[in-house]
Amino acid sequence: MLSRIEDYALIGDCETAALVGRDGSIDWLCLPRFDSDACFAAVLGSPENGRWRLSPQAADPHVSRSYRGDSLVLDTQFDTDTGSVRIVDFMPVRSDHRPVLIRIVEGLSGSVPMQMQLTLRFGYGQVTPWVQAHPTGIQAIAGPDAVILNSDVEVRGQDLTTVAEFVIQSGQQIAFSLAWYHSWEDPPQAPNSKDLLGQTLDWWQEWVSHCNYQGKWRSAVVRSLVTLKALTYAPTGGIVAAPTTSLPEQIGGSRNWDYRFCWLRDATMTLFAFMSAGYEQEAADWREWLLRAAAGNAADLQIAYGIRGERRLTEWTIDWLAGYENSKPVRIGNAAFQQLQLDVYGELMDAMFQSRTTG
Repeated sequence: MLSRIEDYALIGDCETAALVGRDGSIDWLCLPRFDSDACFAAVLGSPENGRWRLSPQAADPHVSRSYRGDSLVLDTQFDTDTGSVRIVDFMPVRSDHRPVLIRIVEGLSGSVPMQMQLTLRFGYGQVTPWVQAHPTGIQAIAGPDAVILNSDVEVRGQDLTTVAEFVIQSGQQIAFSLAWYHSWEDPPQAPNSKDLLGQTLDWWQEWVSHCNYQGKWRSAVVRSLVTLKALTYAPTGGIVAAPTTSLPEQIGGSRNWDYRFCWLRDATMTLFAFMSAGYEQEAADWREWLLRAAAGNAADLQIAYGIRGERRLTEWTIDWLAGYENSKPVRIGNAAFQQLQLDVYGELMDAMFQSRTTG
């Protein structure tokens, strides 16, 4: 059974994002961008549509979760009858165009038998890739997309998935990394997961240090700002409304929209939050994105654009995904970009005015 929507945690690298369930399963991930095809689409279908589960073999362990400090590094602790284990999930901010997802298993006490199941399905759960073994894991290729899994433990193929079983001892660490690259490129080298964890924590600590809010609710404000930052697309300054598509407004209903685009209304509210907390650079980056996206005839201003400023957000439906708890249809793209909504002019003018008042 898949997780409830409210039980998913978010990790990301300011260019894409993943949803991590309480059961240790990553059920949604688009690579390399927010608006790319998903390679894990289980949240909108079934495990066969792609997921990456890493968890104890024991049934019904006690689960607790938290973000590490003010970062987007997620710690999930499983307590079992034989011991306790922590899974650390994060995505380092990129040094090039290739994203990487890292999962580190840490033994906290005792001895815990673990299981790993990686089901890769490109094209929103439809395309089963060609998988080859390599010395530290696997490579998977389908069309333009390729990923490489590096693992500290031996993996094997089973029923079109990649699986592993291992035992984690107290004080031991076992790392997995999944990196995307263009299928015509040489695969990236295996990352140093421990170093990247430290760098990721440092990056978020430095970013959070610029928050000028010091009131009673600082921890909640900072967590909200971190989440908003995770929804920014670093290369252009665009801000997505959400990292997902087709999660229903009502279970079983049809109001299931693709929100992986930049709505001007949503973005102006995000800008107010950033500017009031001292994050003027994010506001400046979004302003430059807006000027590029809206360039041309002012009468043609749209309510939403793509993360690079794309104007055609053509909507289509996926018939091979059942939808979250059978909430159909599953939509890609959003036809709302053709709607006329006059409030966006006022909201944009207000955002520009507020940015002028902050210098």
